[in-house]
Formats: sequence, structure tokens, C-alpha cells
Amino acid sequence: MMIDTPIPEVGAPAAAPRSPLDAALANWPALALLACALMLGAAHAFETFGKLAPCLLCLKQREVYWVTGTVALVALALSRLPWAARLRRPLVLLLAAGFLYGAGLAAYHAGAEWKWWPGPAACGGGGAAAAGDLVAMLKGAKIAAPACDKAAWVFLGLSMAGWNALISLGLAAASLLAGLRKAA
Repeated sequence: MMIDTPIPEVGAPAAAPRSPLDAALANWPALALLACALMLGAAHAFETFGKLAPCLLCLKQREVYWVTGTVALVALALSRLPWAARLRRPLVLLLAAGFLYGAGLAAYHAGAEWKWWPGPAACGGGGAAAAGDLVAMLKGAKIAAPACDKAAWVFLGLSMAGWNALISLGLAAASLLAGLRKAA
């Protein structure tokens, strides 16, 4: 029995393996969804375990990840349809726009923390109250709400808002690359 398997010629170039970047860009909606879930999980961990209540701008930055994650989930769900190739580019570019908006919002928040410009007038917290806070409040104590113009946590000179701005900008750039790449 003879098998008709082509034998590559000696010296012929082998098919180039896909680079990790190509693989990441090809699967960008899934990676974008994972990034959104990780960012929301990190924010929740800082709030729950670090006892860092979010201010109004922090909550708005989370909303961006919820919306952008939903767009990524829709892109993943629609990728199984016959006309998915036509939908991929607009949805991935929508991800880029969402992440870019998030980067701008986070940069605005970081600028308010650095006192480069004022934060929103309505920024007076919105985080959950702990049981001890409720007891203290019932006894007449004033509970300080988190303010948008004070960084609750700083690492390497950047607040959470500053780190979020950089991460969101990176996610926007990756989304733009994924949206503009030629389909393989």
C-alpha cells in the first residue's frame, strides 16, 4: 500500500510556525475577555482583601471593563457563525475603542490624584461599608468616603489609576493590532 505524502525537497523552506504574537492576535477576543476578568478580579481583591474602598472614578473604570468584556464575549460567541470573518474586525476595533476610553478615564483619575486638575465634584465614594463602619455610624461617627483626588495605593510611583491607564493603553494597542492584522 502506497501513501501519497509529499516529501519536502532538501533545502526547501519549511512552513513557518506561527509566532506567539500571531497566535495571540488571532485569539484576541478570548485574551481580551481574560484581561477584563483579571482586571475586575484584581480590583475586587484590592477592595475585599486590601480594604480599599473604590471612589466614583474607580467604579467608572470598572464599568469600562464590564462593557469591554461583554464586547469580547459577544465577539467570541459570534466567532462560531459562518459570517464571523466579517464581524471580527469591527468587534475587535470596538474593543480597542473601549480600552482606549478606559485608558483616558484612568489617566484623568491619575491626574486628579496628582492634583494636575480637579476630579469630579460628585466624587465622594461609593464603596461598601464594613460592619464596623455601620456600627460606628450608628453611634454617630463620621465615615470618610474615598476621594478621587487621593491615591489609596501606590506602587513604583504609580497609583492604581496610573497602572490601569498603562494597562488599558496596552490592551487598546493590542486590540488595534488584532483588528488591523490580515486574517490568516
